[in-house]
Amino acid sequence: MTSKVAKIYRFCHSDRAQRAEQPAVVFSTLRFANRLGHALAVFAFTCALILPAQQQPSAHDLARRVDQHYNQLRSLKAQFTEDYEGLGRARSESGTLLLQKPGRMRWDYTNPAGKVFLLDGKYAWFYSKGAPQVQRISAKDVDDLRSPLRFLLGHTQLEKEIDHLAVAPAGNATFTLSGIPHGQEKRVQNLTLTVTSEGAITAIEIKEIDGAVTRFTFTGEQKNIAIPAEAFRFTPPAGVPVVNTLPPV
Repeated sequence: MTSKVAKIYRFCHSDRAQRAEQPAVVFSTLRFANRLGHALAVFAFTCALILPAQQQPSAHDLARRVDQHYNQLRSLKAQFTEDYEGLGRARSESGTLLLQKPGRMRWDYTNPAGKVFLLDGKYAWFYSKGAPQVQRISAKDVDDLRSPLRFLLGHTQLEKEIDHLAVAPAGNATFTLSGIPHGQEKRVQNLTLTVTSEGAITAIEIKEIDGAVTRFTFTGEQKNIAIPAEAFRFTPPAGVPVVNTLPPV
């Protein structure tokens, strides 16, 4: 074989050998990609299981966030919806909530119009439009279902206000804090606060011993706004007597 022909022969065989090796290389690459893809899928699935648990704060940590959120407030305004089911009845009411430290709270209902629950720091006042009397009780003795928010009117320490606190995820970057309001064990079976990760309360659900359930939902929170002092002064309608009594159940 001439040297020229030998060179051509070696070149052709070398090229053929390289082409023969390509399927093995491709197969090996695909197999590696397959394994890598499987490993990444397992990793992603594991993260999906682990990360939510890591991101969920403890009941203690979340309670502290609630404390910090409200302790820095001087006043608060929000819209509320109140839904009640129990004793064969159901109703839905709504209005505006005002809070101001120290010790002032006003639930001003627009549906039904004219209904008011007011804490002025000394007394709690209850009145519904057209009612024959205004009910009044010392603020320290009030046992109304709207009163769980009273702890926000002082120096908030949620873990002292709610016993047996437990936390659970609630979706949409919120969590629930559940327990029993301190001193209300004979009336309330469970109190659940829906709380953002920053510590803002967006809902309160109260389950009573008799099976009744009341849920308050809050929207449009406005912090540290100016509220006129007269908003927390209750003036009875002309001709309507004030009766010192227990709040309605």
